[in-house]
Amino acid sequence: MRAGFLFLIVLLSCMAFNASAARPPSESWTFAFRFENDLFANTDQHYTNGIKLSWTSPDLDRFKDLRWLQRDEAVQNAINAGLRRLPFSSDVNRQRHVTLSLGQLIFTPRDIQATQLIPDDRPYAGWLYGSVAFDTKTYNKLDSFEVQAGFTGEMSLAEQAQNFVHSIRGIPTAKGWDNQIGNELAFALIYGHKHRYVPARDFVKKWGVDAISSTGFAVGTAFTHASAGLEVRAGWNLPADFGTSLIRPGGETSAPADRADPRYQDKFRSFSFHVFAAAYGRAVARDIFLDGNTFSHSHSVDKKNYVADLIIGASLSYRRFKLAYSHVLRTREFKGQDGVQKFGSVTISYTY
Repeated sequence: MRAGFLFLIVLLSCMAFNASAARPPSESWTFAFRFENDLFANTDQHYTNGIKLSWTSPDLDRFKDLRWLQRDEAVQNAINAGLRRLPFSSDVNRQRHVTLSLGQLIFTPRDIQATQLIPDDRPYAGWLYGSVAFDTKTYNKLDSFEVQAGFTGEMSLAEQAQNFVHSIRGIPTAKGWDNQIGNELAFALIYGHKHRYVPARDFVKKWGVDAISSTGFAVGTAFTHASAGLEVRAGWNLPADFGTSLIRPGGETSAPADRADPRYQDKFRSFSFHVFAAAYGRAVARDIFLDGNTFSHSHSVDKKNYVADLIIGASLSYRRFKLAYSHVLRTREFKGQDGVQKFGSVTISYTY
């Protein structure tokens, strides 16, 4: 795990040194890597690991890499007309992006050495998924429509992923994966909205503060819930984006929304640092990782219908990179859970 993490940092560093002249935000790609694990809280239980890779395209209207597809004026007009019929796309001041993501989530009970099923603890479960999102945004608003789909059960490769990492770190492997929820193609349709409030962009030189509200919902066999939250940031040269996101349904937040973002400034003004605090709540109607399989019998527990995340963290950006760490306290997700869940979340993004 450490070797892979180091390799990713070296790879992104090479990309930075070989990057060409900065393109404006509307013509830039943003890559984001997220890693979440309860090792940051010195535990190995419940939500134990998550990884997600995301790529956000340039503004579809100004995507120069697709000019070969738009040489024909009729084709170009048809594409642009189709884009403007999508939700929130009629406003010509909005940027429109596609975000592609790949990810995996891993869940285990508290005692991973027991081979027998533990009825009153969280089921073993994994999800290997991909997603496609259509995002529209301005300087302070982001709307996202997303489809996530993937496999639970053995097809999620969660057992192999967890035990491989445990073996190379010299940690005893989990023994109860024979009790995991079964194979299922699960999906969710997701809508998310974020609004960034900027009362004073630079109230003392480059020091600033802002707040980012979020609302949304998801419907599907993987999960069905409604959510709302608020993130508050304060620091030096705040980025013009939509905050620091955990691995959760919703729009990609790392891509800059405006040239005012420090990632588009010269080298003397490209440094940014801020701290943040956030609170998010979900009203949960379904969660396949607690309720079990949709169309067949599997291990399940009585879930909590209301779950909250409390988050504190810090973020640093320089030139085209942004690094953020979040420490998360998540309230109990099922009846009988022993206390709150704690885990850490690392996000590395690169805009090019």
